[in-house]
Formats: sequence, C-alpha cells, structure tokens
Amino acid sequence: MKNIKKDFPIFEKNPGLVYLDTTATSLKPRVVIERLLDYYQNFSANVFRGIYKISEKATAAFEHTREITAGFINAGQDEIVFTRNTTESINLVCYALGRKLISKGDEIVVSIAEHHSNFVPWQQLAFENGGVFKILPVNEQGILVQDWEKVITARTKILALTYVSNVLGTINPIKEIISTVRRIKKDIIILIDAAQAVSSIKIDVKELDCDFLVFSSHKMLGPTGVGVLYGKKDLLEESFPFMYGGEMISRVEIEQSIFQPPPHKFEAGTPAIGEVIAFSAALEYLQKLDLKKIKRYLSDLGRSVFNTLKDEFGENIKILGPADADQKTSIFSFSFYNFHPHDIAQILDEQNIAVRAGHHCAMPLHRFYNLGASVRASFYIYNDENDLKALIEGLKRVIKILS
Repeated sequence: MKNIKKDFPIFEKNPGLVYLDTTATSLKPRVVIERLLDYYQNFSANVFRGIYKISEKATAAFEHTREITAGFINAGQDEIVFTRNTTESINLVCYALGRKLISKGDEIVVSIAEHHSNFVPWQQLAFENGGVFKILPVNEQGILVQDWEKVITARTKILALTYVSNVLGTINPIKEIISTVRRIKKDIIILIDAAQAVSSIKIDVKELDCDFLVFSSHKMLGPTGVGVLYGKKDLLEESFPFMYGGEMISRVEIEQSIFQPPPHKFEAGTPAIGEVIAFSAALEYLQKLDLKKIKRYLSDLGRSVFNTLKDEFGENIKILGPADADQKTSIFSFSFYNFHPHDIAQILDEQNIAVRAGHHCAMPLHRFYNLGASVRASFYIYNDENDLKALIEGLKRVIKILS
C-alpha cells in the first residue's frame, strides 16, 4: 500500500529492512506507539479502583478500547474479555467451560492445521476427562474437505478451528462450516481462532454464529500482551472464572465469594492497561485503511508472490497450501531445494530479510507434509513488490552459498 512504510518508525531505525514475519507479530505504526507513551507519560494509573482524575481517565480509555473492539467484530461490549494473547483466550475457554462439558466418550474436533495453541489444550482436556480427540485432515493443497455428517456426532461437544492457517495461509470457509455443523448439531460449542484472519478479513461474529472467537492485538498492529476473547454472553455467564483475585470479585465473605458479571469475571488482577489502551489506536488505524482494501491488496500481492516463486525456482521449491490466491492470505511456507530452513533464514538475515524458520507451532501439519520444518515468508500492508524482489534475490544468494 502506497507510502505506508512512513507510518512505521522501525523502518527509519532499520534502513533496508525487509520484514516478512507478520504472521509471528506485526510491526507497530507510530500512532500505536504514541498512544502507549501517552498513557505512561500523562495518566499512568490503575483502572477501576481510583476516584481521582487520572485513574478515571485510564479507566475510560481502557473501556473505550473494549467498545471499539466490540464494534470491530460486531459483538456486545460485555462479550469482550481481555486476556494476554490468543493462547490464553483458548485456554480460558478450555478451562472455564470445556471441563464442564467434556466427560468420558464426548468428542472434541480440531483440524490438523491448527496452531499448537488450538490443538494441545483440547488434546489435554480430552485426555484428562476421558474424551475423544478427533482430527480433521486437509488435502495436499491444505484445504479441509469434510463430510460433516460423519464428523459431527451426537457425542461431539466442541469444534475448534482456525479461520486462517498460520502455516498454509488457507482461509477456511468458516461461515459455511458453522452453518453446516449447526444443522447437524445445534448445541455444539464452536470456537474460532482468528489470530491470522482479523487483520485482513472483516469478521462479524453474529453473522458467523460462532460461540467463541479469539485473536491477539500484536498480530494486528497493536502491542504485545493483549488478547481478545469474544464469547456469547450466556456462555460467558455459565463459565467458571479462569483466575481468582482482585477486580473479578463483586463481594467476598468468609463463607463465599460473589463474582462480577462478564467480562470482568475473567479479568482478575491488574491488566496490561497501557497496551490495551494503545490497541484502540491499532483498531482505528485498520478501520481507516479499510479491511476490504487490505484483503484485496494482500490477495494481489500474494498472487504475485506465488507466481514469482514458482517462475524463479520451479520444482525446486515446494509451497505449502493453496495455489489459488482467493483461497489464502499472503502467508507462504515452503521447503527450498534440500537446504535446511534455518540455514536459509540465517543467510536471508545477513541480507536484512526477516523470515521465520521452523515448525511454526504446527508439528502435526508438518508431519503430514513429511517435513521437519519450513521457511515462512508472510507479507502485510507495509510490504510491496520491492520486498518480493529482495526475497527472490536473497534466495538466489542462498543457492550460491549452499550449493
């Protein structure tokens, strides 16, 4: 997107940086950094507890972020819980509601393409409570092809799926999947991991009809340390608190404690106040750019990335996931010649090109492709054709060095 790099101070401090690791964490625009500094410099006080001016200002700014977040996905403000990250949001649901739902023989369904954060908690819940852990496969193109009538049974209690794979970039047709699954079993609990989707795909939780949706601030231009859990109000009300302590309490007696209603029931202790407040600037920035325009830009750039990699390296590069740019985001994981991913990443780093190498917290998926690891280059709004050219030239240098 034109002239966007000027909004990101990191490029001023790191001239020539080609940052291709947004899937791990996005860069932060100046407006986000300034809002974080504004809190710490001008009204750095705790929230909810003070009756003095700067505390009241901090509380208002904190709750304003909740309001903006709710509007961003068309949820109610009391349906937005702030956590530390996507991982904590998933674990919260697993602990606070999952342990009530799952007993011996009950089924939990996930896909093989899930990030470990949306795989291991459900796996462990099934093991601990005697449940059945069912894995949905993908085809060679990284696409879910399911006969849902066979997958969802009377014993299926939870379905947890990623909206966009952090390895394949595959965009799952979540709305259609949820609609199909609801027709088979209306009361199934459906959680969607939107960590890789929410920064480029417009999400309406009411339209999707998911029960829970989770994502992280730091993957959508915001600060680290802030996660979001959307949950339908009735499900949040019936869930256990995740942690006990300050602020989530309405009243404490020797004999019993009475908890706050959601969302505060799940927000024990002092939160990441400045980071939550700064997250509002990231949401406003994305809204100004328009998610539809972002998605269109990334689809065009992604199509160019795929075609250029194939044209330049042919059969010597294996790109995981769909070839169709309309079926994926601009996330590209690949194996390259017979070179180890870590060697590739190190040589690219010497050219100021930042990519990720490893299993990307998706070991079962890599085993499906008979790979121990892959290289991942992920493009976002601050990337362009010049970054793609740099990657191509960097990989050519990899060949010269390692051949």
